[in-house]
Amino acid sequence: MTTTEWITDIALVLVVFRQLREDRLDRKTFLIPLGIVAFVAYSYLDSVPTGGNDLVLIGALTAVGAALGVAGGVYTRIRALGGQLMIKAGAVSAILWVLGMGARMGFQVWVEHGGGADDIARFSIAHHITGDQAWVTAFVLMAVTEVVTRVGTIYVRSRARAGAVAGAPAAPVLDRTA
Repeated sequence: MTTTEWITDIALVLVVFRQLREDRLDRKTFLIPLGIVAFVAYSYLDSVPTGGNDLVLIGALTAVGAALGVAGGVYTRIRALGGQLMIKAGAVSAILWVLGMGARMGFQVWVEHGGGADDIARFSIAHHITGDQAWVTAFVLMAVTEVVTRVGTIYVRSRARAGAVAGAPAAPVLDRTA
């Protein structure tokens, strides 16, 4: 892994660790993680391979990212306090976030330094995955989807809570932390 990859991965993990302490929900809650994944997508998504079973791999890991992101957003507490919305990542949210990030980082370290390259090559041949770019695309889209769905879930839930802050009755919101 390059220094940039380590910094990017650590920055994404720190985004949630920062939210382990309750803080005001504001634009940076959304813009920082979206900015990081926009940089990642720009840096690593050259193309989307479509040969063999590449799209199956990409779709499967993207779906895992979506599931982790939605669950992470659901397990993030959003509450009104003094006319402000407050956000706090719950333990489940943080664990899911670290699990997703850790799996990607672990996979990359294993392939590059742990002898996993031959195993992945055999798996790719056996399952008709056409090359390295399919794996890169799958893991990048997994990360992007995890971040976007988590942020999107938090945004939708915060809009429902914002009505309660403004005095309107709150719409029912899926919340596993209340």
